[in-house]
Amino acid sequence: MQVNETKRPFRHVWLTALALSLAGLNAAAAPVCTRVVLTGEVNAGRTWQASLGEGWVFRILPIPPGQARYSGWDLTLDRDPPAGYPDALLLATPPYNSINEREIGTTFGLRAQDAIGWNPRSFHFMTDPAAFNEAQPLFRGLLDDRQLTPSSGNGSREMTRLLSLEQKTASGELHIDDARLTPGIGDPAPFAQAWALAAARTQHEIVPGSGGNPSASGSLAWMRFTVTLWLPRYWKVPATIRGTQAPCQE
Repeated sequence: MQVNETKRPFRHVWLTALALSLAGLNAAAAPVCTRVVLTGEVNAGRTWQASLGEGWVFRILPIPPGQARYSGWDLTLDRDPPAGYPDALLLATPPYNSINEREIGTTFGLRAQDAIGWNPRSFHFMTDPAAFNEAQPLFRGLLDDRQLTPSSGNGSREMTRLLSLEQKTASGELHIDDARLTPGIGDPAPFAQAWALAAARTQHEIVPGSGGNPSASGSLAWMRFTVTLWLPRYWKVPATIRGTQAPCQE
């Protein structure tokens, strides 16, 4: 069949216009969230918190030092009053019992300088109270049965249900704006090499360690930070914080 060559340019123009129109529709249909930005600072051993509304509180909690003398903080999201362990951020930010973005500290072989080099930190959190209440005992049961380790390969009904409850989560990011720390004198772990190099890009101040004795992991003394949260679109934020409509983050 003979094709009229004069019609080809018009066909291309029409297809291009259609593609641009579809792209515009896809962009317009992108999910919208309530974006909240929080700023603050926290000292070693201290807690920082902010009420998000809807009965939820974002907290930065000190990591218990224990015998290994850990330092740093855990990022958490819990009910008000607290609903206990595990919190809604831990549940939605695997892996469990392993190095994790929600933990800014000298744990799992990280030194203080490695911890600030891993910057920013991304995480997810549950926002549905009913799903959160159901997920907590499921998690604790799996933890008691030692089925939450990275190598467990758990495909149980309980784990499947837990993962399904975590499908609809919100996202967040913490950026370390400044820090005070005592560097560790140990070598960086193989998996932390990139963070060790990146530490120089995070503003920080070196301070003497307690007792003047250096340690392999060092310690974190203080952190100034910015937290960005992408909450559900119709979230009712308290008057103390400002929420703006913005595209949701994965």
